[in-house]
Amino acid sequence: MGSRASTLLRDEELEEIKKETGFSHSQITRLYSRFTSLDKGENGTLSREDFQRIPELAINPLGDRIINAFFPEGEDQVNFRGFMRTLAHFRPIEDNEKSKDVNGPEPLNSRSNKLHFAFRLYDLDKDDKISRDELLQVLEKVDVEQKMSIRFLH
Repeated sequence: MGSRASTLLRDEELEEIKKETGFSHSQITRLYSRFTSLDKGENGTLSREDFQRIPELAINPLGDRIINAFFPEGEDQVNFRGFMRTLAHFRPIEDNEKSKDVNGPEPLNSRSNKLHFAFRLYDLDKDDKISRDELLQVLEKVDVEQKMSIRFLH
């Protein structure tokens, strides 16, 4: 499975993704395999529906916001490179020391990029502000999910 995924990714592309995201060769290969398994249309892109089939996102109260983070404004498909760029925000910050390039751009998983990414999850209307209503929506979603979990456990 891993070797099949690596043959579908050109070495040049793999190196570019590795440099851009900080993921290792084996991590990229594994994530490419996962990406292709999610690509039900077999067209090299993922739709929102493909993401909604991921059980962990389907039950997450912020799942729809996380899914939206994968899609640039006005886009309804994401390719593997965009998928990897978004996932890079979730990498631990400590990983930056291994792949730090003083002349290159700030890593996608830097503290400031992570904060900006998280901010965008809450800024629903994309006005560069988190309004009281936007914050309340998030808190209500989390509260409802928490109450449902508590009921389930009793």
